[in-house]
This record gives sequence, structure tokens and C-alpha cells, in this order.
Amino acid sequence: MSYVERFSVAGKRALVTGGSKGIGAVAAVVLAEAGADIAIVGRDPGDLEEVRQQVVAQGRRCHVIVADLAKAEDAQRSAEDALSYFGTVDILVNNAGISRVAPLVNLAVEDWDAVMAVNLRAPFIIARALAPRMIEQGCGKIINVSSQAGSYALHEHAAYSASKGGLNMLTRTMAVEWGAYNIQSNCVSPTVILTPMGERVWGQPEKGDPMRSKIPLGRFGKPVEVADVILFLASPASDMINGDNIFVDGGYTAQ
Repeated sequence: MSYVERFSVAGKRALVTGGSKGIGAVAAVVLAEAGADIAIVGRDPGDLEEVRQQVVAQGRRCHVIVADLAKAEDAQRSAEDALSYFGTVDILVNNAGISRVAPLVNLAVEDWDAVMAVNLRAPFIIARALAPRMIEQGCGKIINVSSQAGSYALHEHAAYSASKGGLNMLTRTMAVEWGAYNIQSNCVSPTVILTPMGERVWGQPEKGDPMRSKIPLGRFGKPVEVADVILFLASPASDMINGDNIFVDGGYTAQ
């Protein structure tokens, strides 16, 4: 197998949550460029249609699933919809995520629950729904988009950090339970990425500059820099990587 084939996902079918914008949208297009057909999940039909057009422009199929992953039934329906459309899903990218930023003493229970529902419960539900078919076919790739905040605490990110820390351990459990079936489950943990959510939380200089100063490369990340790692983990080149957490953080966690 040539290096081009090792880094290819030609003929594979991928489900990308949070696929309407940010990392998810770019990951969907990158996977399509590398040969995969794509199902994208998101709440905004207009944004999803823009991404669908970009995927189709790569010559690949793209199935749009409008869903709110804060609802358990929508998470289950998304997985079932993708299975119905494709017959199987070879690559799952659990990317959808939300943040509710507040000091612990001011953090509302409703905000805590909303973050856990999208960031942790939805990946569990979707992976659980797709895994039996992956087990049947004897292969699969699960890539959970976590965060450096899941391993290194940040002020005012209690719910977000707890959800991502939980996602890290959920991923390791997937790796242990499903590795015997040739399913690789891994995390990608970015630093601040300049997505709409990243801009909202870190866009003001008084908030962003101190954070940026802690990154040895001196800048925040771009969505494509995370999408390329997702592609690597989705490809045969990563077949021996299982239960790992790859940081895309410019050296933040090296200090």
C-alpha cells in the first residue's frame, strides 16, 4: 500500500456531528477530499447546505441531518438516519460541542446539563448506535473531538472541561471494549481554534491575549489544522493508534 493509499479514506462513509460550521464543516470537506462520502449533523439547515455543496464539489455524496444533539432522541435518530442512508458508517467524528462559560459559583445547573448533553451524552449515544455495524464488518474509526481543557483546567470552564474530561475517558473505554473488533477510538484535543465558538469566548484581546501568550507558537489554531489530524486518525495510517489523545495545541501542554 502506497503512502497515498495509507492516508486515503476512499470509499468510506463518515458521519460528522457539528458539521455545519467550524471544525466539523472543515473536517467534512477534508474527508471528502480524501475520498469519503459524508453525512453531516447540525441544527442550521442553511449552514448545512453550504457544507453539502462543498462536499458534493469534491465528487462525493453528502447526506444532511438536521438535529439538536442536546436531545437524546435526536442523537439516536442521527445515527439511525446515517445508517439508513449509507448502510454502514465506517468513520464517526463526534465533533459537536457547546460551552457555557461562568465561574463555578454562578454556573447554572441548566447550563451544566446542556453542556453534558451535547459534549458527552451525544457522542456516547451515537457511538453506541453505530458500533454494532462496525463490529459486524470488523473495522471502524471513532474520532472524538475533545479539548486541551479536558486535561488542563481553565477558569470559568467547569462544565466544558468536565464534559471533555469525561469524553477522554469514554474514548479510552471504547478503545478497550471495541479494539478487539479492529475499531480504533481516539481523541483530538485542540487548543483555542478560531471557530465561531472560539471567537465568541476568546475573541476579545483582554481574554484572548493572556491565553495566546501561554502557547509557545504564539497563536491560536485553524480548523483545518484539526481536520488534518482527524483525517489521519480516520485513515489506515493510524491503524495501530487506539485510545490515544492527540493534542493540537501549539505546545501549550508541553510546558
